[in-house]
Amino acid sequence: MRVLITGATGFVGSHCIEALAKHQDVTTIAACRDPSRLPGEFRGEYRVGDLRDAHYLENLMLGVDTVVHAAAWTSLWGHRKQSDELFLKPSLALIDSARRQGVKRFIFISTVSAATPGAASDPMSPGIKRAYWPHETNVVRIEDRLRKLSSDSFCAINLRLGLFAGSRYALGLLPILVPRLKSHLVPWVNGGETDMTIIDGRDIGQAVVLASTTPVLSGYQSFNILGPEVPQVRQVIDYLHQQYGVPKPHFSVPFPLAFAFAWFMEKIDPLLPWEPLVTRSIVHLLEETNADNERASKLLGYKPRHHWQEAIDIQMAEMAKHQSEAMSMARPLPDGSGQ
Repeated sequence: MRVLITGATGFVGSHCIEALAKHQDVTTIAACRDPSRLPGEFRGEYRVGDLRDAHYLENLMLGVDTVVHAAAWTSLWGHRKQSDELFLKPSLALIDSARRQGVKRFIFISTVSAATPGAASDPMSPGIKRAYWPHETNVVRIEDRLRKLSSDSFCAINLRLGLFAGSRYALGLLPILVPRLKSHLVPWVNGGETDMTIIDGRDIGQAVVLASTTPVLSGYQSFNILGPEVPQVRQVIDYLHQQYGVPKPHFSVPFPLAFAFAWFMEKIDPLLPWEPLVTRSIVHLLEETNADNERASKLLGYKPRHHWQEAIDIQMAEMAKHQSEAMSMARPLPDGSGQ
């Protein structure tokens, strides 16, 4: 089996590379722009290029059985044009090209927050396009396209992941939240009593391996992929406080007030020299999902192994080395532009 991974140098992609390397019956192909950033132990084939380049896509997936689409330009708010140009359009073109080149299985990396909070427990539920978060809206558009195009000959697998944590961390809630907690201005939302769906990158790698190699899947399939235990927000912040001295919030607000304040912060952003303290997307990520691993466990045999505290410890150690200031809410633009 030949599996191609886009975004192979990123958080999800690199963990997929490492996990698939343990399977002798899988040949892994890395699709990336800079092969020097691939995991050091990777000795497989790599195909260098940019997913925005139509010529690169023409032959990228020839001879490939499965594509794992782990490439994404992400932003926690705004940047609608950049998200369309750098993420949505290349992703839709990749899907169309994969079908033309005979790919049998296409695995997309999504998020448990794509659905409405009341429906997130069912990974097969449709996502919701939220006007205040262009990136997640585009995630849902890609889910919808895969749902529409899936068939017995083109299996589309949607992995709705929890909040990333662990080695080689990427843009996510933890590197955004921790510096803001240190400001003493961030409150509890709903008393911190909602779940925080943290997942270690190594468990993501395991899920991708299972999604790639489980033989009985067809049509459109979607799975929630979480860690072995889902803590509440309060548990996570208490742990950060106890282990790393991160300040705890001093008061609590309900979700409607949190969304209203976040809207206000977004509106005054053009007047300020720094990014908003909080955005509606951050508040949304704190909403209850009631998600679990039941469907992934039943159909894929998924059994996560890495506890949320372990993932946080690894990430906090890396943040201490590499992150001296708050992480930007958007990934850097390739080549310095959004075109």
